Amino acid sequence: MNPSGKTLVTGATGFVGAAVARALIARGERVVLLARQTSARGNIEGLDAEVVVGDLRDAASLRPALRGVERLYHVAADYRMWAPDPNEIVEANRIGTGNIMAEALRAGVSRIVYCSSVATLKLKDDGRPVDETSPAKPHQAIGAYKKSKTIAERLVEQMVAEQGLPAVIVNPSTPIGPRDIKPTPTGRIIVEAASGRMPGYVDTGLNLVHVDDVAAGHIAAMERGRIGERYILGGQDAPLGTMLAEIAALVGRRPPKLKMPRRPLFPLAYGAEAVARITRKEPFITADALRMAKYRMYFSSAKAERELGFSARPYAQALADAVEWFREKGMIA
Repeated sequence: MNPSGKTLVTGATGFVGAAVARALIARGERVVLLARQTSARGNIEGLDAEVVVGDLRDAASLRPALRGVERLYHVAADYRMWAPDPNEIVEANRIGTGNIMAEALRAGVSRIVYCSSVATLKLKDDGRPVDETSPAKPHQAIGAYKKSKTIAERLVEQMVAEQGLPAVIVNPSTPIGPRDIKPTPTGRIIVEAASGRMPGYVDTGLNLVHVDDVAAGHIAAMERGRIGERYILGGQDAPLGTMLAEIAALVGRRPPKLKMPRRPLFPLAYGAEAVARITRKEPFITADALRMAKYRMYFSSAKAERELGFSARPYAQALADAVEWFREKGMIA
């Protein structure tokens, strides 16, 4: 496929955005990548794409990147589970999403895929998988990141309804795999576990999906998604203990056996956050993460499978690809 017009990807210097950009380039699309002046370029180095400098917080700076663009993948986000000022995360994702959507409307972009998150969905107390029919309200979201993504998703929905924004929403679950350059919070868990620095864990669960399958889901949403609809892009549900055991097997370590209750860990989390305010480095354990761990973060991708033709490989393969990439980069000894 070699469609006319340009395709703009925001967030391509990051984890999911890089996977989307690479998948589009492999299809022969004319790809433009929006990057901040200060962004590390490791994930886009050598790609056959035009790079335009801009900042999502500055609407005017986005206009050069949108010239001649027919399709937009808005993947960029402030993906931190903690910040000294949580409002930084909320405002970055709210303002950035509002700006790029408004400028896309102004530029006459014909179709948009907005990368949201399963963070915008309300989890079930009984651990059953959640689908697209359970949207959360901002006050129900745990932590600044989830609140920010919920606010941004509701803004996109409002713009679709009131301004005719031609946007389809995708909600990735927990992407893992290669090129997790930062790394993401889940990538940090993989690195710490593979390095033998996670002696115990709390009893929670995640839905794990290969980042390249998430990228394929974005493209399927662009081609077949219904405007204004949301689609969960997930893989398989897995208890955290099972995930850690599989990581241990990949690196030849013994899996952690200590299952820890959440409540006694809160003082440790508060202490880690206090240290982080001094060091300015995101703590590995946070109070919000412990609050989230109360739930099993399980999700159903049945709608995306049915309407988009989405599919995901076994998450064990994604774990193996992630571990191999982190090893190559020297992040796992």
